[in-house]
Amino acid sequence: MGDVVRPSPQAGGAPCSPPGEAVPGEPPVGPGVRPPPVSGSLGPPAGLPQGEEVWRKTAVITYDYLTSLRSVPYGSEEYDFLKSQVHLRSAERLRELCCANRGTFIKVGQHLGALDYLLPEEYTRTLKVLHSQAPQSTRQEIEQVIREDLGKEIKELFMSFEDTPLGAASLAQVHKAVLQDGRTVAVKIQHPKVQAQSSKDILLMEVLLLVVKQIFPDFEFMWLVEEAKKNLPLELDFLNEGRNAEKVAHMLRNFDFLKVPRIYWELSTRRVLLMEFMEGGQVNDRAYMERNGIDVNEISRNLGKLYSEMIFVNGFVHCDPHPGNVLVKKCPASGKAHIILLDHGLYQVLSESFRMDYCRLWQALIKADMKRVQKYSRRLGAGDLYPLFACMLTARSWESVNRGIDRSPVSASEDVEIRSNAAAYLPQITQLLNNVPRQMLLLLKTNDLLRGIESALHTRASASSFLNMSRCCIRAVSTYQRSKSHSLYRRVQISLTEGLSLWQINLYELFLWLKGSRLGNWVIALLSWMHHSTY
Repeated sequence: MGDVVRPSPQAGGAPCSPPGEAVPGEPPVGPGVRPPPVSGSLGPPAGLPQGEEVWRKTAVITYDYLTSLRSVPYGSEEYDFLKSQVHLRSAERLRELCCANRGTFIKVGQHLGALDYLLPEEYTRTLKVLHSQAPQSTRQEIEQVIREDLGKEIKELFMSFEDTPLGAASLAQVHKAVLQDGRTVAVKIQHPKVQAQSSKDILLMEVLLLVVKQIFPDFEFMWLVEEAKKNLPLELDFLNEGRNAEKVAHMLRNFDFLKVPRIYWELSTRRVLLMEFMEGGQVNDRAYMERNGIDVNEISRNLGKLYSEMIFVNGFVHCDPHPGNVLVKKCPASGKAHIILLDHGLYQVLSESFRMDYCRLWQALIKADMKRVQKYSRRLGAGDLYPLFACMLTARSWESVNRGIDRSPVSASEDVEIRSNAAAYLPQITQLLNNVPRQMLLLLKTNDLLRGIESALHTRASASSFLNMSRCCIRAVSTYQRSKSHSLYRRVQISLTEGLSLWQINLYELFLWLKGSRLGNWVIALLSWMHHSTY
């Protein structure tokens, strides 16, 4: 549900427009403002077969890259400037292509737009708009899907049903409704033509990428098609989404700040999902939190706790945490701030061996243990590109990785350096994305989306986030080691080591809290006074 609720404004590019119309300036969107509807069929634009349109755009992009840079010295300032311009033109054409073909194309474009530190900024900035603008099905199409799947008319099922969707996404849209018994619900309805068209779209993308790779041997984006082949059928099955929602709610039940909408199974099918209606502000909306008395740092910490638990401990990861899928709301009764996790269609299940290597790699990164960083990066498929892999995972410079990523926050100059490196090392990055286990791909996307939220909240690279990760890694590795040990003595030893490590982290966290608090400053001043008084 989440990526179709309360779409947020994004920088770069223009929104999708109906074929044949001029592209207007991006309209304001956000809480309380609905995106304008995109009328008409959800299929290819009129007058041009879908495959022909895709090939035409691809040919133009390919020709631009082949001709614009060939007469300019590689590595010169002029080359870098022209390359940036080609990236920008190509990104605009790709965005237009996604908007024209919709459905699967928009979904893939959204995926690319989320890879902030892995792709050139010209692409990510331009494609981000696809999160806030997507086609909408008509009332007649919605009625048809509900009639076919539930066997009843809308008026028979609902006391009221809002015609204008809360939001629309590439695969579905969500409407607010009230059941006959008075319960307010969110109704997620799949666009009627997406299911039939998706397999054709993926096949077309696969052939297209194979052809482009013949022209540009360094163009290694087949991982994108492989991921779409695996994940799209799961995302199109709303019953699978409902099961994921219930599983993660049970898995994270100890976090009382987490809310996951309840699923109403009696009125849910593969194309229709009925959920408890929940609303709030987007997790990247700092102004909303300040207006409602929500502690921004607490939200950032709690979101980090959720994802550390999912990734390192459980190996079951919600992989689409863009701001429209993560809402925050203050409970009037308790005064506590809740995180509402929406859209459970895309999850990554991590194998035990992968999860352990990933835990140990992050432990090495936090401790700046370069030998172990190299060891576990290689085990995860990075090979000799392990320094680049470490930078991709942490979104930090190699200098910061060597120094220790928890030692200092990301500076503005370092952030610029990282983003420019995404363009400079694009062939190596795409090579890595092809070599690492498929499980890593959605984690990289998830990491980038979470960093985007932290950046918007100005909480990025806080010491507490690394402490939470360390706790989860220690717990996960200790649990794994105990499960593999047949010796009671060894299991007790592992538990004692685990307890000591967690106690050290708690002690360090207390030190950081005292250091930053008034009480801590008072204690330090008192100790200083006592020291000087002694002498």
